[in-house]
Amino acid sequence: MLEAPTDRRDDPRALRYVVDHLPPGTTIKRQLLIVNRTGEPRHVDVYPAAATLESSAFTFGEGRAANELTSWITLDRSAVELDPWGEARVRATITVPPAASRGERYGVLWASTSSKPRANGEVKQIHRVGVRMYLDIGPGGEPASDFAIGDLRPARSPEGVPSLTVQVSNTGGRAIDLTGAITLSDGPAGSRAGPFPVGEGVTLPPGGAGQVVARLPAELPNGPWKAEVSLESGLVKRSLTAQIRFPDPGQAGRKGSVVSRMVSPWTLGATVAALLLATGLAVLLRRSRRSRRSPAAAPRERVPAGR
Repeated sequence: MLEAPTDRRDDPRALRYVVDHLPPGTTIKRQLLIVNRTGEPRHVDVYPAAATLESSAFTFGEGRAANELTSWITLDRSAVELDPWGEARVRATITVPPAASRGERYGVLWASTSSKPRANGEVKQIHRVGVRMYLDIGPGGEPASDFAIGDLRPARSPEGVPSLTVQVSNTGGRAIDLTGAITLSDGPAGSRAGPFPVGEGVTLPPGGAGQVVARLPAELPNGPWKAEVSLESGLVKRSLTAQIRFPDPGQAGRKGSVVSRMVSPWTLGATVAALLLATGLAVLLRRSRRSRRSPAAAPRERVPAGR
């Protein structure tokens, strides 16, 4: 990705993927860089294809599978010829029809190249890399992104490898891609361990739920431990701390006992701003009510006695 919306310059997802909210009738352009990292010339096909969110994962369509989003996309080049270690740029234009319905669409902009056929009949290999697309369509502002961390479940495999499974619910209006890490503290003799990354590749649709898993070193003692889970998707960050204890090999442990939950500074700032706005509106409302009250009665004219 060589381009991203200026209002998303701080969003790491928008720097990797095409992530945007567009009203019907909008047209946007995105420029992509395709690089040949081999010492041989390459013919590279460039095309859009469909994607869906299934089983907590961003799932690519087969080949050049189409959907509604792909019908909105045109490319200025359908193929490029790359010299060894060469590069080329391709621009994608996305035109949302004026009658497009509300909702989020998913797709991929692919760059695909094939291995040279061989005389011995070996299967030809196709290599492709792509840029994901998350486009939300609808009038007005963008639906907020948010998620909540649920139960923590420690376990050990039959080989003795510990793991920690974290339940997550997408409570916002946009799809989320979860990344993060788990840090252990207050273990036996005050020991600490980590941070350990959670497995990537978990994408949840709005209203969806799933889980991320962290694999930990086999020599890690059972505990008890204080586990701090820190997850994020773009600008949204959430943390949860819980007491856990890993079980013996081949068993699942009890769910962690929550110690605290934390929100990101960005979320805290948004909450404070909302409170300040609500306070300001309340003050204005009180002033408006006062201004609508009847004016004080004018003093009566004093009539001199004897008239």
